[in-house]
Amino acid sequence: MEMKNQLKSYVVIALLSSGVTLGAYQLLNLGNQSNFSDSPSAFTSNVSNITAAGSPGEFTYAAEKTTPAVVHIKTKVEQRQRQFSSPFDDLFGGFGDPFGGGGRRQAPQQAEASGSGVIISADGYIVTNNHVVAEATEISVMLNDKREFKAKVISTDPSSDLAVIQIKANDLPFLTFGDSDALKVGEWVLAVGNPFNLESTVTAGIVSAKGRQNIIDRDDEKAVNPLESFIQTDAAVNPGNSGGALVNLKGELVGINTAIYSRTGQFAGYSFAVPVSIVKKVSADLIKYGNVQRGFLGVSIMEVNSKLVDEKDLKVSTGVYVGGFSENSAAKAAGIKINDVITKIDGMETKTSAKLMEIVGRKRPGETLNVTVNRDGQNKDFIVTLKNKDGNTSILKGETGDSYKSEFLGAKFGALSSSDKEKFNVSSGVKVIEVLPDGRLEMYGLSKGSIITKINDKAVSNPKEAAELLEARKGRTKLEGIDVDGSRFIYVL
Repeated sequence: MEMKNQLKSYVVIALLSSGVTLGAYQLLNLGNQSNFSDSPSAFTSNVSNITAAGSPGEFTYAAEKTTPAVVHIKTKVEQRQRQFSSPFDDLFGGFGDPFGGGGRRQAPQQAEASGSGVIISADGYIVTNNHVVAEATEISVMLNDKREFKAKVISTDPSSDLAVIQIKANDLPFLTFGDSDALKVGEWVLAVGNPFNLESTVTAGIVSAKGRQNIIDRDDEKAVNPLESFIQTDAAVNPGNSGGALVNLKGELVGINTAIYSRTGQFAGYSFAVPVSIVKKVSADLIKYGNVQRGFLGVSIMEVNSKLVDEKDLKVSTGVYVGGFSENSAAKAAGIKINDVITKIDGMETKTSAKLMEIVGRKRPGETLNVTVNRDGQNKDFIVTLKNKDGNTSILKGETGDSYKSEFLGAKFGALSSSDKEKFNVSSGVKVIEVLPDGRLEMYGLSKGSIITKINDKAVSNPKEAAELLEARKGRTKLEGIDVDGSRFIYVL
């Protein structure tokens, strides 16, 4: 009898245990396989619930959704090596051999580099880092399914280290944009790249911080007007992953991996990504206009700290302090004054300069922002109509124009884009878009991407003008400009 009672107890316990298990299974929806096959959103909702409870979460859904849209990018970059020097270099002040000997001749050599990219549209637009493709003479893209395509650069933006390239293909898998504003410190993310043509690589980590600045070493920060508000993560990202995707657990794009922070150049605990709030705006502008339409408040700013609070007798302890205005300032025209502290823009808190720049960087000239400032302890709202860098509200389209082929120089020229002007800090010139084999420019070592600013001491502003000057040449021709590495040159041919 006692044995029967014990058996009954075990049966009751077993049934209770089964009931608890089934109840938990049903609560998490893991017992219903159709939720995954019929409704991925329901599945990801469950993943979000699990991760909210503190579990590391299920990463396979995001990885499977993301990897087909992340590509491997191979580039060829022209490097030059000095072969010999002419005694005429010093004699003629660096103008080269006056007898046409090519005293500064350099032999072009092809080097290869690689990175990653993210497909953002079914018709082949791909976002990557500017530094992956900026100096490339040839770009090829390998998809996750091993198909390979030649790619062309649509345009680049050195200030955000972003670029858009395109391949001729349709019906491609692409990533949808997520919401980088909604990311929280401590949230799980995946870094997805396609380095070294090894197929996709996925690493997991958490968001360590947001709004990081001064991460990328730049040769000329003033020229590129850097826009930095990086997402910091501890997901492993190495150089071949540059231009790859940072995604949330729903498989949505929340950033483009762009930099790692280490002395060796290899992953050492921290990596950084451009938030998708910036990626979305920059990529749309590069595709539509050929350059980035950047709206400016026209203010000199610094973050509020305890020292500044005491010095200026501020009535608020956080925000961005307005210390001055540029010419034709949009903020000044709207009524904002020196010593105001900007606390919000369009309802979003601006505790850091990086956050302020990120929000403003999403807007184009002519668009408006609702700027909240603290003035002597009182909050005031101002509607600011943003201006472009020239102080008006016009859209500044990338310059276009027919290319020109010069048989005399052995090269093709094209118009400068606004990003070219920013990068090289010039207001006019023409761009060398192709260097022909065995031509004079190749002999002198001038590379594709170089800028010619003057021909025979006359400034040039477009390919047509350059063509006319070259056709009207008499005797020797003097060229002045800037090479792709930023060095200035003067050649006499």
